[in-house]
Amino acid sequence: MSAGLSVPERLARIRARIESACERAGRPPDSVTLMGVSKTQPASAVAEAFAAGLRAFGENRVQEGLAKSRELSSQIAPGIEWHLIGPLQSNKVRAALGLFRTIHSIDRLAIAEAVEREAEKRGITVTGFLEVNLGAEETKHGFPAEELIGTVKPLAAYKHLRIVGLMAIPPLGRAAEESRPWFRRLRALRDELAARPEWAGFPGWLSMGMSDDFEVAIEEGATHMRVGTAIFGPRRAPVPDR
Repeated sequence: MSAGLSVPERLARIRARIESACERAGRPPDSVTLMGVSKTQPASAVAEAFAAGLRAFGENRVQEGLAKSRELSSQIAPGIEWHLIGPLQSNKVRAALGLFRTIHSIDRLAIAEAVEREAEKRGITVTGFLEVNLGAEETKHGFPAEELIGTVKPLAAYKHLRIVGLMAIPPLGRAAEESRPWFRRLRALRDELAARPEWAGFPGWLSMGMSDDFEVAIEEGATHMRVGTAIFGPRRAPVPDR
């Protein structure tokens, strides 16, 4: 992507690449949701992308998302979707549910339980993805892949946290193709989970693929892609989550 392009121009290029990847995979373009990862980006960039038709935005930090939402509340029409994609601490659950209705980082039972309790208090339903640590990396969050099926069984009965799919970030590689086996592994886990009787009706969405490998992710079944720098350009310094 050229550094000289505007956000709408970058977004148009990304959409064209999504359509091409969907065509190769024999999928309709509307079978995938493009999420703009707006973490560390200014609210003005979100407003630009929203004006260009993007509706889903991913934030890593609860407080940054809340601040951005407040700043944009008078600038953009209803319809924006805020997704939490970063790790969620137990003491941030209450604040998080003041904004986010989709959480891609349900990475342990304690967080799932906390979200379920808070959502019940508020009388709302939260959409959740189970984060899976595919490569057993110490620096990443998530359920161990080999323990996922048995560990998350209690979550199938939740009423206010609706688990809809799996999320993973593959170990960093040098090329997009290096992500393919990891995407296939996540899809296989999804299929295994969906086959369990307690998960009847499980949508089985897959949140996978970022700026460097989202086309491969689409070919392997991604339904939600987290694209940041390819839309907004280089990240800025992160905002502390206090």
